[in-house]
Amino acid sequence: MHDAVFDEFARLTARLPPPRHVLEVGIAKDARSLLDLPALQRAECVGVGLDPPFQLGHARILTANAHDLGALSAASFDMVLCNSMLEHDPEFWRSLAEMRRMVRPGGYLLLGVPSYGAMGVGRVGLRQRLAARLLGHPVAALQAASLTLGFHGFPDDFYRFSSSAMKQVLLAGFENLDVVQLLSPPRLIGLGQKPMVKNHGE
Repeated sequence: MHDAVFDEFARLTARLPPPRHVLEVGIAKDARSLLDLPALQRAECVGVGLDPPFQLGHARILTANAHDLGALSAASFDMVLCNSMLEHDPEFWRSLAEMRRMVRPGGYLLLGVPSYGAMGVGRVGLRQRLAARLLGHPVAALQAASLTLGFHGFPDDFYRFSSSAMKQVLLAGFENLDVVQLLSPPRLIGLGQKPMVKNHGE
């Protein structure tokens, strides 16, 4: 995980009410964990991933497929975190459904995914267009190009997401959305709050 991504998760979590119960989905033994965020150090933390169970500081890490988190109680986490996992999941909507189910009403879902930049924007795009002009090649295709994170299979790689996808698909049904784009090639971090359950009389 890039330091800038970790720092942005830290900034977002620091402004939220301190969580008591936190879940990270897609944790790997050899990768930096969001459970190390400063705002989570007093929380009871659980992680799930495909590695054998292990202990990570104050957190217990369980073996589970993100498509089925039935071993955990629904609506029992104040905060559910996931970074750099959904692009590797061919059926990411199944994992999202489980993550949504784990968040208690009023709790938060924070997601990090790879994105792509605007068409023809950036220094790389400028250099490519200049080179194409000097060499006499058409530039239309290069003007429509954008920066995107390259293929990285763990074990495979399927998706890149726009800010619209973050708001309307990944965080669908959540409120108080905040979507941040950072780095180049870009990554997105999205934050949403699960609506409170309303009484029938309201």
